[in-house]
Amino acid sequence: MGTVETNGLKDMIACDTRISSIIDDKLTYAGYDISEFMEHKASFEEVIYLLWNGHLPTRIELKYFETELRNNYEISDAVEQCILIQSRPHLHPMSVLRSTVSLLGVYNVQAEERSFEAVYQQSIELMAKMPTIIAAFVRLRMGDTPLEPRKDLGFAANFLYMLNGETPSELEIEAMNRALILHADHELNASTFAARVCASTLTDIYSCVTTAIGALKGPLHGGANERVFDMLSEIRQSGDAQAYLQEKLDSQEKIMGFGHRVYKTQDPREEYLREMAKELTQGTENEDLFLLSQEIETFMKEKKGLIPNVDFYSATVYHVLGIDSSIFTLIFAMSRVAGWIAHIQEQQKNNKLIRPRSKYNGPSNLKYIPIEQR
Repeated sequence: MGTVETNGLKDMIACDTRISSIIDDKLTYAGYDISEFMEHKASFEEVIYLLWNGHLPTRIELKYFETELRNNYEISDAVEQCILIQSRPHLHPMSVLRSTVSLLGVYNVQAEERSFEAVYQQSIELMAKMPTIIAAFVRLRMGDTPLEPRKDLGFAANFLYMLNGETPSELEIEAMNRALILHADHELNASTFAARVCASTLTDIYSCVTTAIGALKGPLHGGANERVFDMLSEIRQSGDAQAYLQEKLDSQEKIMGFGHRVYKTQDPREEYLREMAKELTQGTENEDLFLLSQEIETFMKEKKGLIPNVDFYSATVYHVLGIDSSIFTLIFAMSRVAGWIAHIQEQQKNNKLIRPRSKYNGPSNLKYIPIEQR
């Protein structure tokens, strides 16, 4: 018990789950190694379905599920107006997302319904509207008009269209789709644990997802890929990667995108994002970003023995897809909400209030002194 507070519950088991696992540096979703989805080019919609239902959909089930998502892409004028009000430059993008998702619960007249059908519909709406909220925020912040979602496009393609105003290429769709799959769930990370704690009180799903977004906003959880891109940009300007990195190490600053709390030898998600970063940048003006990333990776392995994590190459992938670094964490949330919802549903199906104890280490046996004697 004495080591709990200093180790942040490291390696402690807090719940049983059938959603995802990390064992021997392998990440699985409902029993499927993530390499299966990469090799067979699964769609993000298939993975959402798997996380929520525990099995892969049939062709008919997938078609129906895709249709449900597409029919719920749109957001109301009231929600869009609230995004506009929040699109001032000084507001943190994650704060805007947190407030807007909470607002979805305010506008949904069935938000307090707890039946299976009601929670399922709430889940579909949250999942489907997240990309529309993010794309609308980005365009409004830039002074552009939000684009209506396209029901003829899948999840990844529709988001890129709403963001950039152009129908994305097949390579861009594949890259976005892969990134979404690789970020969809990750066992009991901080935001997922926060969502499950909230769900254990039997509150509504909007409160649970809002809680998760709040946890993801913290710099020790989400946002690392944003700082990876900042680092790449700074090295691009300085022109000397090794000198830059050595100076950071000498001053004991953390190099973003390296090391992991759970993985020891390799983050299994990183290799697929590295492949996409290479393919997307090859022969383009951004090829130097990939080559620079490789140089940084080699340096960190030789100097510190550290491995790149999922954030490292995803920064380049997102940048090439036309995503500004300031909203990288929003993209993380847009994907991870699939896992949050799966965990919220799982928690509430066989619920027990999550209520740990703390170890008190303050003073004791103090005597109260009346105010006039203090």
